[in-house]
Amino acid sequence: MTSATRYEKVTAIDGGSFDAFCAVPEGGSGPGILLFQEIFGINDNIRDLSSRLAGEGYVVLAPDMFWRIEPRFERKDESGIGEAFAIVQKFDFEQGIADIQAAHAHLLGMSACTGKIGAVGFCLGGGLAFAAAALSRVDGRGIDAAVPYYGSPVNGLLEHADKVECPVLFHYGDADAFIPMNLIEEVEAAFADRDDVEVLHYPAGHAFSNSDAPSMYNADAAAQAWERTVAFFDRTLK
Repeated sequence: MTSATRYEKVTAIDGGSFDAFCAVPEGGSGPGILLFQEIFGINDNIRDLSSRLAGEGYVVLAPDMFWRIEPRFERKDESGIGEAFAIVQKFDFEQGIADIQAAHAHLLGMSACTGKIGAVGFCLGGGLAFAAAALSRVDGRGIDAAVPYYGSPVNGLLEHADKVECPVLFHYGDADAFIPMNLIEEVEAAFADRDDVEVLHYPAGHAFSNSDAPSMYNADAAAQAWERTVAFFDRTLK
């Protein structure tokens, strides 16, 4: 399946508006997926992942989570990591959660979205996908599935683990220099009693799914995690 892409304008809860990259499947409708960026912003990698998910039959919305700092901030790879870290230092997580909720409401309100909503994110976005599962509610309704990839902020949000009502699939690299094994084990312990939460491990480092970052990218781990992600969303959203 091919997809059509465009930018949507999302109304923020506290006023103003921000952009979100949108990819719609060839059929014109489907379940929704919120896709959350890495620290490099909505770049070619995120746009490509959005189109790939749309090709699987999903309506994808990737909100610009840095809009309050620098709208449409975008860097391609490790060469922009200094600027990306500088942006992250200014990122207000509480405002970010409000923007997640605004994007969630926008996606639910799109005529192309048939109802169920998932969330997936990478690095910073992995934490945002987890935050969506734990904290975003629209008219009392949460999202229906979440897939955090090596979510650096997840451990700081585990106090909200009991608020996660949907199935979750975590992806981690066992050689992640930013998320040591003890933090991965902390996530596993927090959900040890949940049959619908799975923590998967890969012989890879951080950002192993980012094809724009050659020093981090691990093609085998990325392909396996992607196949599992699509299967998970097909099972929980369709």
